Amino acid sequence: MERQPARTLWYDRPKYVFMEFCVEDSTDVSVLIEDHRVVFSCRNGDGVELYNEIEFYAKVNSKDSQDKRSGRSITCFVRKWKEKVAWPRLTKEDIKPVWLSVDFDNWRDWEGDDEMELAQVEQYAEDDSDS
Repeated sequence: MERQPARTLWYDRPKYVFMEFCVEDSTDVSVLIEDHRVVFSCRNGDGVELYNEIEFYAKVNSKDSQDKRSGRSITCFVRKWKEKVAWPRLTKEDIKPVWLSVDFDNWRDWEGDDEMELAQVEQYAEDDSDS
């Protein structure tokens, strides 16, 4: 059976880039965050193997990046190497894959966003300690 990409949403913040791999009832989840890319794989509830490899627009700090799994998705928050530099896109190449979309529900202007971003990262970290 051929692998297929997971639908992926992303949005940009001053210190982090957030990605959400939208897979319900995932199993065999693997997330590898490196300084220039992320490699994601899993199986969905139907047993289909999903795989995404994304070369980042810019370098990230893989050591200060995390992922969090829920029943509906796997969210990654990736620390930017250069903070407060907007990313016009997630990918290094100026090509938008059909499976990648901007998460407009979470996209907003950065003005005064630092505190909200910190609260969001802390919420993910707290949720992670429960599992």
